[in-house]
Amino acid sequence: MKKSSFQAASCPCGSGAAYESCCGRWHAGERRLLAPDAAALMRSRYSAFVRDELDYLLATWHSSTRPAALEPNPPGLQWLGLQVRRHEQIDADHAIVEFVARSRLNGRASRLHETSRFVREDGRWFYIEGDFHD
Repeated sequence: MKKSSFQAASCPCGSGAAYESCCGRWHAGERRLLAPDAAALMRSRYSAFVRDELDYLLATWHSSTRPAALEPNPPGLQWLGLQVRRHEQIDADHAIVEFVARSRLNGRASRLHETSRFVREDGRWFYIEGDFHD
């Protein structure tokens, strides 16, 4: 599916809003990289994973933990949904977001349950790292 076909579709993050008025505004345009809080950044990162927006994922990953590169989604990967379970603002510049992301690859379902840590620097939120849950 071409990226342009996502424009009129619902946002992959599951908000029910159109992509362009939801996570798309953080992915491109004048508001790029300016998610207002860690929960919005988490949702936009999930949408970026779905859409293979690897440059956005790297740009929103804190430099202290950012990988050198990311691989695109493997052929046949289907993202099934995101559930944000908890968003906790620790202080003005630190937050955690607990989420579950579901996917399927070659008929096999997978579930990623993580509590992620975020930091705000110079007005921008960044993903630091997360703890995985069973």
